[in-house]
Amino acid sequence: MADKEEKWPENIKGKFYVDQACIACDACVTTAPDHFSMDDDDGHAFVVKQPQSPEEEELVQEALEGCPVEAIGDDGDA
Repeated sequence: MADKEEKWPENIKGKFYVDQACIACDACVTTAPDHFSMDDDDGHAFVVKQPQSPEEEELVQEALEGCPVEAIGDDGDA
């Protein structure tokens, strides 16, 4: 489970985030490329756009569920 106290600072504000458990596997970027990006220098993903429609939310949720190290968090309606 992702830890909101360990969020990467690059995450855009909103309910979804990536924490420091990220292993840079690129799965989230592949699943939802409009919402996740990779910091190639530091080797981790982060959220660049929060979902703004049910379809986008579904993609981001799919990325969350597919994360092999559970580094993507969901703060609910935060």
